[in-house]
Amino acid sequence: MNRPLNRRALLGAGMLAGVSACTVSPSPANPSPPQAPAFDPSDWASVRAQFALDPAVAQFAAFVLAPAPAPVREAIRRHRDALDANPEYLPPGGGEPDQTVREAAASYLGGEPGEVVLTDSTTMGLGLLYSGIVLRPGQDVLTTEHDFLATHEGLRLLTARTGAKVRKVKLYDDPATASADRMVSAIKEGLGPRTRVVAVTWVHSSTGVLVPIRAIADMLAEENKNRDEHDRALLCVDGVHGFGAMADSVADLGCDFLASGTHKWLFGPRGTGIVWGRAWDAIAPVVPSFSEAAFMAWQYDRAPGASTAELVTPGGYKAFEHRWAMPEAFTFMTAIGKDRVQQRTQELATRLKAGLAEITHVTLTTPSAPELSAGLVCCAVAGMSPMQAVQRLHTQKVAASVTPYSPPLLRFGTSIVTNPEEVDLAIKAVQSLR
Repeated sequence: MNRPLNRRALLGAGMLAGVSACTVSPSPANPSPPQAPAFDPSDWASVRAQFALDPAVAQFAAFVLAPAPAPVREAIRRHRDALDANPEYLPPGGGEPDQTVREAAASYLGGEPGEVVLTDSTTMGLGLLYSGIVLRPGQDVLTTEHDFLATHEGLRLLTARTGAKVRKVKLYDDPATASADRMVSAIKEGLGPRTRVVAVTWVHSSTGVLVPIRAIADMLAEENKNRDEHDRALLCVDGVHGFGAMADSVADLGCDFLASGTHKWLFGPRGTGIVWGRAWDAIAPVVPSFSEAAFMAWQYDRAPGASTAELVTPGGYKAFEHRWAMPEAFTFMTAIGKDRVQQRTQELATRLKAGLAEITHVTLTTPSAPELSAGLVCCAVAGMSPMQAVQRLHTQKVAASVTPYSPPLLRFGTSIVTNPEEVDLAIKAVQSLR
């Protein structure tokens, strides 16, 4: 690749170009997809039927610009049409609409509504955390070499602003042989006596490695026992490729903050996201809030007081038809069952990894153990760039993607819109890549 590696280039030249070649576009001769059939959450075929995706294509890149299931699409349409008809429209039921969204998110997360910030994406959430974290003189930040641009760039900007030192540790040399013990040890060894932030990612989008967040949280809890409250190491997690795919609640994870878009593995409305946190007093608001507390403080010319999730939530006018449709996404996934979604996701990923591992010209980079991976499966094809592989796979009706890292890898995502037969089709298609 002679041009700079970036997300736009990868999406534009690779995955999306292939998708446009094998997905159906509405036209007079090709009308919009019909209404989805009745939803039976116990039936995976019924779950898949709630999506308007072309059934002729095996969708292993659906998590990138995720499609929404029928209940979410209908909620978006209903709110959009109502806003177009009446700019003063508010969703029925009374109450503050954003609070309804927070309650739905908190129920799914296993937290409290007052702990939830509403955002537009994981990147915005991480930006709010790493721009807003209050660092005292001498405090530093620890992250890893494997995190995405949103974390690394957010921390670089933090460094430029505060002068705080940011260190990176390597969690594994070969992702295929990563171990939980090694990852926890690497974080522990990288800690300094005044490390205030530990910034990690739940599931690495570069390799598919699932990081043992709970074990890291437990280790940090021990380290924090002898620290002053203001020097306590805060565990901040980019959760986007685990949230919606894995069943863990925030209590299960044990982290201090979890940022995620709700438009990927949760299949919620595009342009929506959340940050859950339990230590908002450590974060200063970055964007003015439109909360009642912020308005009251402004009108009476006083400071709004200690930080809360509501004060950290950016104000301004949003694509409200999308935000207000978020509860339907949480309801949809809850109806299927978080445990069943995780089991399905990992079973399909295990099947895919086992098949790819048997292909001699393929190098699998994702750990084979289910406890060390979620739904992302990454690999390299000998003699072929990932972009070429994606384009070749599309000719066989298999939609995959390229990791936006250097070096890039071929990436598949097994989710609730894929099935075992499509996994077998993908393996056969990769086998043919010569």
